Amino acid sequence: MRPVGLIGVPSNSSGRRDGVARAPAALRDAGIVDVLGDVRDYGDVILPDPTTERDPETHLIDPRGFVAVMTGVRDAVGTVLGDGRFPLVLGGDCPIVLGCLAAARADANLGLLFVDGHEDAYLPHRSTTGEGADTEIAFALGIADASWSPELAAAMPTVAPADLRILGARDAAALRAEGVPSLADRIALVDDRELAADVSGHTRRATTSLSPRWWFHLDLDVLSVDALPAVDYRQPGGLGWDELRLLAATAFEGGPVGWDITIYNPDLDHERTHARAIVRFIGSVLGSTDE
Repeated sequence: MRPVGLIGVPSNSSGRRDGVARAPAALRDAGIVDVLGDVRDYGDVILPDPTTERDPETHLIDPRGFVAVMTGVRDAVGTVLGDGRFPLVLGGDCPIVLGCLAAARADANLGLLFVDGHEDAYLPHRSTTGEGADTEIAFALGIADASWSPELAAAMPTVAPADLRILGARDAAALRAEGVPSLADRIALVDDRELAADVSGHTRRATTSLSPRWWFHLDLDVLSVDALPAVDYRQPGGLGWDELRLLAATAFEGGPVGWDITIYNPDLDHERTHARAIVRFIGSVLGSTDE
């Protein structure tokens, strides 16, 4: 494993500075730097003041902030890669992966291992919340309109359908209820129950079928609510910590070019019990700390 470059992204697609936007600071306070060994902390991506208003043209809350997350993360990850370090990007929420992919793609095909409790492929006008965190895969695949932003349009798409693997999504019933098509008929997708039956097998098949260069996205709401209640959008089902550790360990056998981790909400974790669990988990994968 290369030395690590740590990046924080205090983003929240609801247009606020609280909730998941506080995750990078909370994980630093919980000792993330201490468990990573050879690490350089590159600090936080600087983002503009957000707004909670939903834009009638783009159908997103704070579209300016959405683009700023992509460009800021892209530049920060590019710096870490240029320094020969392994990017560990702590969000915030899931649109950070767009910047990660834009930086890591370079001129070659780039795969994406997307481990998440949701598919996150709503077209913006179909999202009930207007949050960019509903939509990043639609943008990454080029099926959401990015023409309203020259910077976004120039960067998208960031991944081809054949180079995307989704593990752990469990929102199929919600998508059906809303009349939103699932990606399952177009993308290799393994839901949480199927994944839990053979975590290492499904993970290994996913990573070995991707392009040689691939990025690892982890939304911590792939965990069950019992394992991690400090998330905003709770669902039944999900993985346990032991299963997630096995998944991550197996994924890293395949050598991702970087890793982003999202969606922990420290405002729902007053004692920081879950922050410490997340730090132990990351340390068990990247550092010298075992739980």
